[in-house]
Amino acid sequence: MAMILGMSTAAFTLLHVVISLIAIACGVVVAIGLWRAQRLPGWTAVFLVTTIATSVTGFFFHSKSFGAPHVVGVISLVILAIALIAFYGYRLAGAWRWIYVAGALAAFYLNVFVAVVQAFQKLPFLRALAPTGSEPPFAVAQLLVLAGFIALGVVAVRRFHPGVPAPVHG
Repeated sequence: MAMILGMSTAAFTLLHVVISLIAIACGVVVAIGLWRAQRLPGWTAVFLVTTIATSVTGFFFHSKSFGAPHVVGVISLVILAIALIAFYGYRLAGAWRWIYVAGALAAFYLNVFVAVVQAFQKLPFLRALAPTGSEPPFAVAQLLVLAGFIALGVVAVRRFHPGVPAPVHG
């Protein structure tokens, strides 16, 4: 039986998926906070830690070569390092505010991107629509996710000014 860090591959996969889902759920809360110009330090910490853990645990899966999932993991970890520096090191001062927003949302996007890939690979009704992952339904889904994150990013960069009260909309 194959083992990863002393766990069966199935148990490790479950752990990785649970961490990923927690990261995505926290990413939703953090994104809403950015939209509302709220810092949310507790949610942000859990989001950043679980998103890092998602990328790191992904490297432990057995693979014969360095492939696309590894590239996504490396990109995510680099983005997360920058987001951590912006949030904790420079405390969102000056340009570090928008650098954090862009980094946090980019890392969140990469988690969702991978979740969409996994959904099309694992869910029978989606797999039927795009068996190889190169069909139009897969591309449309990924483009919609990307467009949503770009729109969210534009709004979040404009609105997220921690310490400045958010405008009240009636």
